[in-house]
Amino acid sequence: MTTDTEKTEAVPAEGTALVELDDVSKYYGNIRALEGVSLVVHAGEISCVLGDNGAGKSTLIKIIAGLHQHDAGTLRIEGEETRLSSPREALDRGIATVYQDLAVVPLMPVWRNFFLGSEPSKGAGPFKRMDVDFMRRTTHAELLRMGIDLRDVDQPIGTLSGGERQCVAIARAVYFGAKVLVLDEPTAALGVKQSGVVLKYVAAARDAGLGVVLITHNPHHAYLVGNRFVLLKRGAMFGSHTREEITLDELTRQMAGGSELDDLRHELERTT
Repeated sequence: MTTDTEKTEAVPAEGTALVELDDVSKYYGNIRALEGVSLVVHAGEISCVLGDNGAGKSTLIKIIAGLHQHDAGTLRIEGEETRLSSPREALDRGIATVYQDLAVVPLMPVWRNFFLGSEPSKGAGPFKRMDVDFMRRTTHAELLRMGIDLRDVDQPIGTLSGGERQCVAIARAVYFGAKVLVLDEPTAALGVKQSGVVLKYVAAARDAGLGVVLITHNPHHAYLVGNRFVLLKRGAMFGSHTREEITLDELTRQMAGGSELDDLRHELERTT
């Protein structure tokens, strides 16, 4: 009788460039969804992509996740130039994407969602069956390793808070050998306390050696954990900074409109 064992894929050394986008563009007919965007993701770092609705964040996610191919520019994974043809290929290359609308089955227990689509089995032939004990035990251990003390992994995942469900998805990606973790607005629908919980586990993934891409419209959340910041506006990049190069106030100002906001203030002052 055999039991599937935990994956032990090696994590690249900190500082390694896991994913690089160089001058990447994407067009849908005459519509420019993304143009001239560059991004680098290192092991043990969090690269934040900031922008309002329509800035191009979703298109960038789809390119990294293998849903869409870029039309111009270069995508490299661990130094190798490539064009991802599917999300499956991205996963095989170590890129896991956690979307805002989490792909979970609310009525299924936490352990079943943790292994959903990758269930280990034991036995052979007509006696082959899911190894439920292994899945329960591993789910609890992996969540605990990420700092999530969930006493009952048999409870339906739908009973967890939004922040807790995000944390389960992050722990799952880490367990299944992700090298790069792409998080799509993980704190968008959460309150202050739950957002703090999620950001703590985002930092835990970074500390575990993963390269993290955090997509957000909240500069305060980004600055709490980020090492690099790329700002998008109407599909184009209008800022790229390391943490040492920019303050939270300046990051917030650029997100709020920067010089455009100053021009608006002067215009409003003239009309009053």
